[in-house]
Amino acid sequence: MKRFWILNFALWIACGSLALAQQFQNPNSKIQNEADATLIVYNEIDPQSLSLAGYYAEKRHIPYSHVIGLACTMNEEITRDEYDRMIAEPLRKIFAERNWWRPPPTGDLPVSENKIRYVVLMRGIPLKIAPTSNYPGDSFDGPAPLNKNEASVDSELAMLGFFSRKISGPATNPYFRSFTPFTDMKIAPMMLVCRLDAPTGEIVRRMIDDSLETEQRGLWGFAYIDARGLANGPLAEGDKWMIHTADEAREHGVPVILDRTEAQFADDYPMRNAALYFGWYSENVTGPFVHEDFRFNKGAIACHIHSTSAATVRDPHQHWVAPLLARGAAATLGNVYEPYLTLTPNFDIFYERLCNGFNFAESAYASVKVLSWMTTFVGDPLYRPFKVVPDDSSSKGAAEWIAYRDGALSWFSDGHAAGEKKLQTSARQMRSGIIFEGLGLLERDNANNPAAALTAFEQAQQCYTNTSDAARIALHRIRTLQAMNRMKDAISLTRKSLKTFANLPAENALRAIEAELAPSPAPTQTR
Repeated sequence: MKRFWILNFALWIACGSLALAQQFQNPNSKIQNEADATLIVYNEIDPQSLSLAGYYAEKRHIPYSHVIGLACTMNEEITRDEYDRMIAEPLRKIFAERNWWRPPPTGDLPVSENKIRYVVLMRGIPLKIAPTSNYPGDSFDGPAPLNKNEASVDSELAMLGFFSRKISGPATNPYFRSFTPFTDMKIAPMMLVCRLDAPTGEIVRRMIDDSLETEQRGLWGFAYIDARGLANGPLAEGDKWMIHTADEAREHGVPVILDRTEAQFADDYPMRNAALYFGWYSENVTGPFVHEDFRFNKGAIACHIHSTSAATVRDPHQHWVAPLLARGAAATLGNVYEPYLTLTPNFDIFYERLCNGFNFAESAYASVKVLSWMTTFVGDPLYRPFKVVPDDSSSKGAAEWIAYRDGALSWFSDGHAAGEKKLQTSARQMRSGIIFEGLGLLERDNANNPAAALTAFEQAQQCYTNTSDAARIALHRIRTLQAMNRMKDAISLTRKSLKTFANLPAENALRAIEAELAPSPAPTQTR
């Protein structure tokens, strides 16, 4: 079947489509939709890259004349010379030949028109550009720490139409914080570049399929947000992003499990039904994601801040981007080299744009201040996880999430009492641990009503039949008691839960809490 597809796709490439060619020969013709404004770039040296390009083009109805092959090295890291020779210069030539853009008369100024607004780099296209020296035409007059010219291929290609020889230091992103669809923006030289890349081609296909399916049925599940409890200092900005993201998720009807402690989610934390994950800060994957059997909910967005979170997207055991994709995430982002915190994507802006119906590429680029820098955005650029939000319970497996969403929206629009009543009613009617848990999280983290939170958590624990869900509720209850300074009750519940969940993964997480709440006394010194 795959061979048949490749042969047919090659025939399309060889013969072309006259109608599509005519459509794009007129540089003044109006962009009809995002698919018509999307270019797919694959590596001719990698047969799998061609197959994936064809698969994505078919699924997204992208014109076959917009599928371009480049002869690139198979390495993830390339030199600046290889980038210019294998990627940038061939693409500029193709853009000019096909009248996709109108370059300036002198050839060294930004293009004035551009039919291509999105570029998809398929698995096989290099990931990052190594630092170089003595690059002709380069200059830099900014602060010394930013005088670097290494970059992600994605971020560099986003500036392809600027025809700039200045590669040192970051360039200002004109789309930062925008709330306008990118196809309506008059930024002809800029394109939104993402990659469909992962440890295997099978994962890439799954990412494509999951994105399309989620657009039809909605993205459902918990948002797991791992802050660090930083109120001051140079890194406090990152925690602000996390807290704002949590607030945004709650107000859009997503139940939020927020960890404000310095420690990250434990390896054995009973994380289930994860639709969103935002966290920081460790070099390599930690927490539940280290387990081979962990799976995100379909269509999940998962991101972790670290200087080298995307140093590779091929090794499922290194850094963050590849492991998160290997565990079922549909889209993520990361840094290929040191970006400095303030120049990484602002997670709160990124998530806010997604919630408001923007696609993955728009949300990602609106969240980052600079281009020609270190970030790579991995996922279908056209993916809109919140494109369709069903208003009834007919969506398969979504009834409880929809009921929680409706109650949470009432909580924020009609008031705490109205939302609480709606959530309690639907939770009882559906005997839903999910709704009771979400209610408890709202009571604790939004209403600052820990007593009501404990009641809701106890009801959730009675409803849940899955032991991981029940163990997670036990952790909520323990932390809530701790916050209320009911330390004896917290320790008692921890020890009771250790018996309940003995020999299960959550036991290790509970043991860590027991050691924290009731540390063993230091050994007596003997003479």
